[in-house]
Amino acid sequence: MNQCITNVTSHFTPAASLAGLGVKLQQIKLFEPIEQTVHIDQKTIKYSPTQKLYDSFITLLAGAHGMVEVNTLLRADPTLQAAFGRKACAEQSVVQQTLDACTSDNVAQMEEAMNRIYRQQSCAFQHNYQQDWQLLDVDLSGWLCGQHAAFATKGYFADAPRNRRGRQMGRVLASQYQEVVVNRLFAGNRQLGSSVQELVQAAQSTLQLDDTQWP
Repeated sequence: MNQCITNVTSHFTPAASLAGLGVKLQQIKLFEPIEQTVHIDQKTIKYSPTQKLYDSFITLLAGAHGMVEVNTLLRADPTLQAAFGRKACAEQSVVQQTLDACTSDNVAQMEEAMNRIYRQQSCAFQHNYQQDWQLLDVDLSGWLCGQHAAFATKGYFADAPRNRRGRQMGRVLASQYQEVVVNRLFAGNRQLGSSVQELVQAAQSTLQLDDTQWP
């Protein structure tokens, strides 16, 4: 009997379940619309701007509260990088520089790319309107933040001391599928009544609803 001896190199990561997700996202090419649509005006030295956006995305999935955690959550975990198709990871300050270089045009490009991803992957976009209406829930959620954050404004935030600054996150939820159709960030003093129209119009654009699908 021939004896076969195989050398196996073991790889370990404290984020094993996230690594499995990374493999799946590679298979469905989730980030491809962002690579094709978002063009940040920044030179590529070692990593492209899109690669650094991808690094920031993975870091957030790993539970980071800010880009300062890129080095500890992703750069120090080559197995997690490999699961998402990355051979290496940009340093946290370099990732932050790319985010700082983004303009309002890049935000619009990202919204377009996110719409493409949503239409490719969501159940709500495939909803059969001839069979039944699709119900959309619109709501605002208050988030506390530092005074220098974008849109930071004094407002009402549940269970928070008075005069705290924060922002409102507006969401449109496709209730039947438990999918977030759109997210929009507003000032902390923004009220739902003044935000509904903008959120609904954004959802209509994302879902590409026509007159036969829209009441």
